[in-house]
Amino acid sequence: MESKKVSAKKRLKEYVIITFAASLYGFATAILIDPNNIAPGGITGLAIALNRLIPINTGTWFMLMNVPLLILAVWKFGIRFTISTIYATTIIGWATNLTDQYLGAYVIQDKILGVTIGSAVTALAMGLVFKCHATSGGTDIIIKLLRIKYPHIKTGMLYILTDVFVLIFAGIVFRDVAAALYSFISVMVTSLTLDFVLYGRDGAKLIYIISDHPDIITARLLEELDIGATHVFAQGAYSGEKKKVIMCAIKKRLSPLAEEIVRDEDPNAFMIVTSASEIFGEGYKSYFDERM
Repeated sequence: MESKKVSAKKRLKEYVIITFAASLYGFATAILIDPNNIAPGGITGLAIALNRLIPINTGTWFMLMNVPLLILAVWKFGIRFTISTIYATTIIGWATNLTDQYLGAYVIQDKILGVTIGSAVTALAMGLVFKCHATSGGTDIIIKLLRIKYPHIKTGMLYILTDVFVLIFAGIVFRDVAAALYSFISVMVTSLTLDFVLYGRDGAKLIYIISDHPDIITARLLEELDIGATHVFAQGAYSGEKKKVIMCAIKKRLSPLAEEIVRDEDPNAFMIVTSASEIFGEGYKSYFDERM
């Protein structure tokens, strides 16, 4: 009973953070990004561009385009995965429209500020939403579905491809090459800020797990977090007992989720978590690219 209360309290706290972050996202979009004809990739960028073609509020476009994607997400991933994302996208749409309606007189007509401050603020908001086990919908859902169908294509490349499409579309709609280039800068600022918010200065964690249930923990790590893991066979110096030690390199933002899995399956597990300053290989940096 006590654990259920703690869980409910934690979830309530997450929804408070999601509400704040999604509202901040909508505010920055309406005040800094939309008025300066900046399409920062993803569904938000499409919504801003479509607003110029058909005069429906940007926030409304954002919600409308997310509806079929969220339905698809519920079908593919289940309602538990999607409910917080539905909530986040709804708040973003409402916040964008309400800010435009009541604070429209205070928009900042400055492309440099829009690209830098606007993109940084929206990235900060996205990072807070991600940390609460939700997403801002749209592109995140598309990428997750594409990764299932095309697992050989890296996630980063899929994001780049979708953003390039949005930037080209926005450039055509705005009939302004400069607007498309500013949008490209916005995508880069957003990406860099989001990485810093989610990962900090260290991009990854190195985790060692010694447990009596290594196979169950490994299976959950592979299935739920889509990460690689290695079994290292060791022997206790005092007991002489042979053990499977789970070793895995993991993105910093996923580290708390990995810790939760270990806690669920074996509260008595011995776990070492350390920062990894550099990781080379699939999913991380290319050794040859970094050295050239």
